[in-house]
Amino acid sequence: MKTQFEQMMNGLNDVEAFLAGKQEGFKAHVPHEVDVKAIRNRLGMTQARFSDTFGFSLDAIKHWEGGRRTPEAPARALLIVIARNPAAVLNALDPAAFAAAAGSSKPTTVHVKADGKRRNSRGVPRRKAHSAGGKGSR
Repeated sequence: MKTQFEQMMNGLNDVEAFLAGKQEGFKAHVPHEVDVKAIRNRLGMTQARFSDTFGFSLDAIKHWEGGRRTPEAPARALLIVIARNPAAVLNALDPAAFAAAAGSSKPTTVHVKADGKRRNSRGVPRRKAHSAGGKGSR
């Protein structure tokens, strides 16, 4: 059985051969499991907002998070990219809308820290908006 290092080196050799034109085709390895709820929570989105933002059906999100279904490989690949770089996905899906939402013509990033708190471009945690005069106000 090969060590992890040997497996990684074989993978790098395959990539080099592919890039040099010596090998045709390259197969991406997509994880078998993706924690959709953790990705969504890390971005601070509801199921409905996550599905609207990234183009998944709301039913699919509910089934994936409930463990009744597993995302197919293309959906898992997209979910991994969303987890690692949500701004890139938003920019790729609709650059004009993403730029308008960001308030500028240049792409921006969504900052998510390990504590799960969304932060603005200066690294300051965002606060939830509270309406005045509503139930529970003083």
